[in-house]
Amino acid sequence: MQLSLAPKTIKYLMFAFNLFFVITGIVLLSIGLIIHGMFYKYQHFLDNSFLSVPSLLVAIGSIIFIIAFFGCCGAIRESHCMIVTFCTLLVAIFILELIGGTMGYVMRSRVAKVAQDKMFETMSKYNDSEEIQFVWDNLQRDFDCCGTNNASDWLKLDKPLPGIPMSCCYATVGAVGISNCTLESTGLHHKGCMQEFADFAKKHAAKIVGVGLTLGVIQLIGIFLSSYLAKSIRNSYETM
Repeated sequence: MQLSLAPKTIKYLMFAFNLFFVITGIVLLSIGLIIHGMFYKYQHFLDNSFLSVPSLLVAIGSIIFIIAFFGCCGAIRESHCMIVTFCTLLVAIFILELIGGTMGYVMRSRVAKVAQDKMFETMSKYNDSEEIQFVWDNLQRDFDCCGTNNASDWLKLDKPLPGIPMSCCYATVGAVGISNCTLESTGLHHKGCMQEFADFAKKHAAKIVGVGLTLGVIQLIGIFLSSYLAKSIRNSYETM
């Protein structure tokens, strides 16, 4: 027995939804990779939780392709089992997205404190590690900032440096190490890096929250459509 008109309409709407669902998976995967790359560049100033959230987005984006397969095949073949599987996986993804969105929101409130602690911890290693020197020089050039709260932080360390990193001054952009950049230099970056970096991280954490909420709405539509279609298929079997 064929399905009635309404369930057939739902079936093709669901197929179209799955195509859109695949596109959202690609977007989710791309955003996760981009944000992960941005955070990874400054991983010395963040804890592992800040990298785990964009990694979760990448994982969800990848899994979506598998889920969409069940949804498309189930809708076209009118397979009750595949539709139920699709609906169940959608619920799981919806939960993961809520977790990702919640973690992104929590990150926004913690980023300033975490960044401050990590920055003070790594500043004293500037002369001892080329990696730390590279990261700090990039940070100070990228954000036009100097030190954690301000440039004087470089002169207040437990292991004071002989001067201020050259990357703190506009006149020495591209240079590394300690040289003639001082608190009196006209090209000195007066802004501290902690607040500038915190604003940067908060902005991208907000994107994670926004993506999670937007896709959550899409998931709810998919759950409704798949549940309705599964019910229609089951009813058609019972009346045969």
